[in-house]
Amino acid sequence: MIDPRTIQTYLKTKGVYSGLIDGNLGPVSAKSMKTLLTQAGVNAILWTPFRIRIGTEQLMMTQVGIDVGKVDGILGPRYQYGVELYQNYLRDQDLPAEAIAHQKPIWPRQKDIESFYGPPGTNQVKITTPYPLFLDWDMSVKISGFMIHAKCADSAVRAMKAIHAHYGDDGVQNLGLNQFGGCLNVRKMRGGTRLSMHSWGCAIDWDADRNSLRMDKRTARLARPEFQAFWKSWYDEGWISLGLERGYDFMHVQAARL
Repeated sequence: MIDPRTIQTYLKTKGVYSGLIDGNLGPVSAKSMKTLLTQAGVNAILWTPFRIRIGTEQLMMTQVGIDVGKVDGILGPRYQYGVELYQNYLRDQDLPAEAIAHQKPIWPRQKDIESFYGPPGTNQVKITTPYPLFLDWDMSVKISGFMIHAKCADSAVRAMKAIHAHYGDDGVQNLGLNQFGGCLNVRKMRGGTRLSMHSWGCAIDWDADRNSLRMDKRTARLARPEFQAFWKSWYDEGWISLGLERGYDFMHVQAARL
């Protein structure tokens, strides 16, 4: 499913929603979604709130050129495939300032990434992590550090120290918080046209197998309540989670705002 904040942002751009972009699809958002569907010629008067949401998401996908068939509010295979394509579409979109007001203004926005960090792949340093990590793609390999951009290196170490202080050695091990999926990697975003934040060494992936790109809040392991302290440690440093912000790619945390 599409992240609630993304839906509210879309409703606001269409002029049918004047509430907060807070991820809470309450009565005001529901009324706005029904209004939007009516304006698009969809008869959603007798639909349930869940069906209205799915219909709204179908309309959002249709209006960026993704063919999901009829806007009927039904959760089917064409809808599921459309969500994947819409995630790719989102990777190249910048959110309005209001939608990221909760993100601490410590790090640059994605669109300003190069002016802050410099050319991709440059100014990298090796940090020593506060606890051993294991390579996600080969758990037999243990490492004590990795390459990251110099500007966010100290911040990443502080976040990991806070994580270690909260969970301890056993918690880090049992929850897979030591499964390192990579940092510096000069490449394009998966399914997008821009370079990935990994190209600047300002993004880190964790436990990729159990938090894969297409998993959402219902299926990604890092979306569970026991990981709240993990995410708080990163957000305290101004890093953001694509999973928490956009509902997909829960493995990914970055020192760049959307």
